[in-house]
Amino acid sequence: MENTLTNAEESKYNKWIVLLSVAIPLVVALLFGVNLRKLGYDVQPLSFLPPIYATINGITAVLLVAAVWAIKNGKRALHERLIKVAIACSVAFLGMYVAYHMTSDSTKFGGEGMIKYVYYFILVTHILLSVVIIPFVLITYVRAISKSFERHKKIAKITFPLWLYVAVTGVIVYLMISPYYVQ
Repeated sequence: MENTLTNAEESKYNKWIVLLSVAIPLVVALLFGVNLRKLGYDVQPLSFLPPIYATINGITAVLLVAAVWAIKNGKRALHERLIKVAIACSVAFLGMYVAYHMTSDSTKFGGEGMIKYVYYFILVTHILLSVVIIPFVLITYVRAISKSFERHKKIAKITFPLWLYVAVTGVIVYLMISPYYVQ
């Protein structure tokens, strides 16, 4: 039998999961609308960040695939380390993304025709799923640390493809919009 959390412990984690799942997107949305330069602060645009956070998205995707490989090959400790690094990469991405948008003007996609619709489809699904993935990652992680591995495995089958999609489309969005960045 699995060593699972007590109802009280799980309830405590669930409260944090709900709080973070609501607070993170709200704070990001609020900060996204704040441009420090337009508010009169003397800050340099952090225009060097997009290729860095796109690379971090790519690294996250590789880490996720490696983590699935590790667990399928019985390497639980390696799987755990890879997932922790993937979570850290996602947090680093988020911090850099917000910092960039607080110091720089948003870049408009300049493509025309069908590619414009492809870009916006990828962008919108990326943004929506980046919000959806937050509780999935947190729940999946809590189930793992509580050694509720059957429940962890069940939700991980949903979390993995969603998180991988967000990581990969983050790179694609960057590659598609990068020609339009003002240097």
